[in-house]
Amino acid sequence: MDLTFSKEDEDFRSEFRSWLDQNLPAEMRTLDWWRPKSEDEQFQIRRDWEAKKAEAGFCGIQWPTEYGGRGGTPTMKAIYDEEMAKSNAPRTVNPLGLAFLAPTVMAIGTDEQKAAIIRPMLRTETIWCQGFSEPGAGSDLAALQMKAEPQGEEYVLNGQKIWTTNAMHGDKIFTLARTSAGAKRHEGISMLLVDMHQPGVEARPLKQITGESEFGEVFFTDATCPQTEVLGGEGNGWMTAMLLLSFERGSSAIGQYTEFKGQWNAVVDLAKKVDRGSGKAIEDPVLRQKLANSLIELECLKLHSWHVLTQTSQGRDLGYEASMTKIMWSETFRKVSDTYEAVLGSAFQVNETVGTTIEELTTLALWSRSCTIWGGSQQVQRSIVAERVLGLPR
Repeated sequence: MDLTFSKEDEDFRSEFRSWLDQNLPAEMRTLDWWRPKSEDEQFQIRRDWEAKKAEAGFCGIQWPTEYGGRGGTPTMKAIYDEEMAKSNAPRTVNPLGLAFLAPTVMAIGTDEQKAAIIRPMLRTETIWCQGFSEPGAGSDLAALQMKAEPQGEEYVLNGQKIWTTNAMHGDKIFTLARTSAGAKRHEGISMLLVDMHQPGVEARPLKQITGESEFGEVFFTDATCPQTEVLGGEGNGWMTAMLLLSFERGSSAIGQYTEFKGQWNAVVDLAKKVDRGSGKAIEDPVLRQKLANSLIELECLKLHSWHVLTQTSQGRDLGYEASMTKIMWSETFRKVSDTYEAVLGSAFQVNETVGTTIEELTTLALWSRSCTIWGGSQQVQRSIVAERVLGLPR
């Protein structure tokens, strides 16, 4: 494990930190500044700010320069994630497109697709969402039912997708549909690149426990997609999807660690202020043990992230070991959030009466409940680690 950064890395850190200092006002880093704005207003502000960041050369850190990226190293990407978390910068408006679609297009897309997708995505000219899950096909993706029937030079799409992040703001969607019958469930599936601004495509918001509607459901009723807008070739959708999802592998969780450590520090500060009648919450030995356990989990996550970063910097593909990272960061997030709830008890559910810090921590605590489910549930990830990494029998 290499715990050092090169001079080139540190120069990049200084350059990026300086840019953030000049282009991310202090008030924009606080919840109070964002709270009065509607979700649409918040999204547009984030979209404009990210486009400005891309123009300055601070998006697509590891992307090749030919696609508008910086051509940086895995360590530079880790530094980018860390500095973004430390500065409480706005999160990306194109999370799934940047993480999954763009690298897939770089690998197997046509020249026309590369030109039409990658650079406009980087500069937030096009917002992408992902249409994989369906009401009857979530964890079992091969059970998807949406159909895309060839008619002339187009496909005609009918079906439904759900849990679609950015559904209400998406310009286009990369989605899986059945373009032909197959002898096996994984056959006859294609990945289509569909315009969401057309008749026959309807997006509806789904309100989350946090009160936000970050995702939604999308209905396709005789919508169309040109047959040229297939990524990876007709009938190869399953393999294309597996390639696309593989780009999560090898990513370090240094950004998550930085964010969660800040959350832990806020919980400690809160515990010093909360009066339980017999004393401050921080004086409770049971709570102190919970805080200590959470901190230990955080430091284990940091060391694991450094291990991943060291391996990927040396060119190693960690493959199925990436499931270990997903397990660690999502469960660490849950444990820090559980500790926060232990500080306030049931009062954490009434966040509007206790101030901005509580509101932020409550939103994070509620959000943490979903992180052990999406992106592959903990049960699925543990099975992968057991079978593929440890070689245990089914």
